[in-house]
Amino acid sequence: MASEEDSLASIPRLEFLGASHRPLLDLHPLRCANHKSSSADTPSANTPNAKTQTDQVGGDHTDRYATALRNNKEWAAQTAREYPDLFPTLATGQTPQILWIGCSDSRCPETTFLGLKPGDVFVHRNIANVLHPGDLSSAAAIEYAVQYLRVKHVVVCGHTACGGVAAAMGNKNLGILDPWLLPLRQLRERNLDLLQSLSPDEATMKLAELNVREGLNIVKQKGVVLNAIQERGLELHGLIYDVGSGVLSELDTQDSEEVIRARLTAFKTE
Repeated sequence: MASEEDSLASIPRLEFLGASHRPLLDLHPLRCANHKSSSADTPSANTPNAKTQTDQVGGDHTDRYATALRNNKEWAAQTAREYPDLFPTLATGQTPQILWIGCSDSRCPETTFLGLKPGDVFVHRNIANVLHPGDLSSAAAIEYAVQYLRVKHVVVCGHTACGGVAAAMGNKNLGILDPWLLPLRQLRERNLDLLQSLSPDEATMKLAELNVREGLNIVKQKGVVLNAIQERGLELHGLIYDVGSGVLSELDTQDSEEVIRARLTAFKTE
């Protein structure tokens, strides 16, 4: 199984996936819109608080848990100063507009790269963002978000250099991971000719895209989602996140009228 920490140097950009991908250029993952870069933003190597590259990428020289606890107090205080109403409002409930279904990968922190705040995104993540039709965990998250939180958007997001996808492209016995990754292997089987016509890196990325599309199909088969689409215009989106650049690209997931009619006939319940 390929490591999630493998170098991305060999991973191609998303252009090979075709014109159906378009960067979401209005998303600002790291800075707020009114922040201007200056030399003061980047501490020099001689500054006591300067972080080494090893620290920044999760090296062993820093205890991440201890650092996280210290950072939390600073973050909470700074956030309260910048948005004084945020925490009191969140204490009364949540009203997210987005349900995000993504991968557990540590490099894919959705609220961060979307440039959003706590309370904006309701999240379900698992290994390789796999959706099993009978999985109660994902089904409960989807139903709660759609029916009770009444989110306006449901997103299924895959990413480049995904270890789970790479594992499904191989044939190594992975123990308990094998039944979890079974839907990916089934996608590989159904699209074997296409995947074998691509380079290894392109094939792995293509399988990640197919996995997002399949996940969206499963979401669209749920009665609560079909009702919300018809009754209040719930929107569904498929995205790919490039861990090497921090940029999201959107898949064209528009269904034909024939597909929509067949889905409603088979899955819509009263």
